[in-house]
Amino acid sequence: MAAQYILVVDDEPDIRQLVGEILEDEGYEVAVAENAEQAKELRRKRRPDLVLLDIWMPGEDGISLLKGWQKSGALCCPVIMMSGHGTIETAVEATRLGAYDFIEKPLSIAKMLLTIENALHSEKLTQENKGLRDQLTAPKDPVGSSEVMKKLREQAKLVAKHNKVILIYGESGVGKEVFARYIHANSNGGSRPFIKATVSSIDAQNVSREIFGWESDDKVQYGLLDEAHGGCLYLSDIAALPEDAQVRLVSALRDGYYTRVDGAEHIELGLTLIVSSQHDLRDDVKAGVFNSELYLQLNVVPLMIPSLRDHPEDVPELLSYYVDQLTEHDGLPYRHFSVPAQNYLRNHKWFGNIRELRNLVQRLLIMGTDAEIDQEEVEESLGAEVPVFTQSVSEIPDSLFDLPLRQAREQFEHDYLDFQLKRVDGNVSKLAETVQMERTHLYRKMRSLNIDPKKYGK
Repeated sequence: MAAQYILVVDDEPDIRQLVGEILEDEGYEVAVAENAEQAKELRRKRRPDLVLLDIWMPGEDGISLLKGWQKSGALCCPVIMMSGHGTIETAVEATRLGAYDFIEKPLSIAKMLLTIENALHSEKLTQENKGLRDQLTAPKDPVGSSEVMKKLREQAKLVAKHNKVILIYGESGVGKEVFARYIHANSNGGSRPFIKATVSSIDAQNVSREIFGWESDDKVQYGLLDEAHGGCLYLSDIAALPEDAQVRLVSALRDGYYTRVDGAEHIELGLTLIVSSQHDLRDDVKAGVFNSELYLQLNVVPLMIPSLRDHPEDVPELLSYYVDQLTEHDGLPYRHFSVPAQNYLRNHKWFGNIRELRNLVQRLLIMGTDAEIDQEEVEESLGAEVPVFTQSVSEIPDSLFDLPLRQAREQFEHDYLDFQLKRVDGNVSKLAETVQMERTHLYRKMRSLNIDPKKYGK
């Protein structure tokens, strides 16, 4: 288990030594600084989990240092102030500036350890509560008793114990984040932070700064790698990573350390990195938009999450799980699925995978009134199932205009690309020019429409 990192700032050598030894005996990792300048330098090298900060020091005092961190938005962790000449006014000022607590010297070791424990626990709860609403109904562990899911959970546990870089593949909605969290929970750093980000949702010009952090003079802005130190960083939609960030990540994985944007300090890459993609990254490598070395570094132990269509026997268990979760957390009325309704849903296509199933359950709990959800209600909620991706251009059905917009669009896109691929004999470069799409986007589109360009060659 990765130890939590505490920075002790005090100008008295005896205090630094005593507190440092006690904290190390308690299982913490400790760094000590005798003044504000040393504290700034140590903080630049690594983001602490907590700071013990003396108020009265030569040069810049602790209150001024705390005020500078607070003003620059760099108060990244709990700060506990220490003073042998404390007053109520000083304690109030420190608290106003963001300090977690104030303890007096001579230090009571028992009180100090309890205050540290409470501060770290409070910070952990704060981090866990960020975005908690979005995960209330998400499974803590992957749900499913099928052989497919049993084997996948076993693989995930093995990967968690032996790998620091993991690539997860899977369609949208299959539960890639659930597996990422499961891997983290079963790793040696399972008690440390799990930080997640969707690469495609970050402004492309700021991705490197968001992930690696940045420096400007004395100002340090921590990135996702700093926040996840000792724990896990999960980057979904890794294919959207810009070129400059790809180069930085290649270096970090190869060397075991990274530098922040506009910084020079080497910072240890002490975490588990999990990335995910909805499509084969080899397509992006072939298209020249994904770094081949980065692909090789990420692809050591790929974990393939199957679509729900590949383990339909888990559908009844998933239905039951989401009924219970939505009832408990959203206050929706409890309803149960009849056996015919469950059987019907086992045979549904589930193009949206588990996310689609969860949305269906929520819709049925909201809209229904009877205690039982029967097959007729399920069919009505899903709408008439219309097959797509199966007909050629010359066979577009007259009922195309009766389809839901999404299905009609996908049907047209499939048939359009089918027609164009036949014209260019499966040459993707020519196809990209014809349809005026970038090759990487074109590969993704064809994959989502179940089109294999290799089948169109002469």
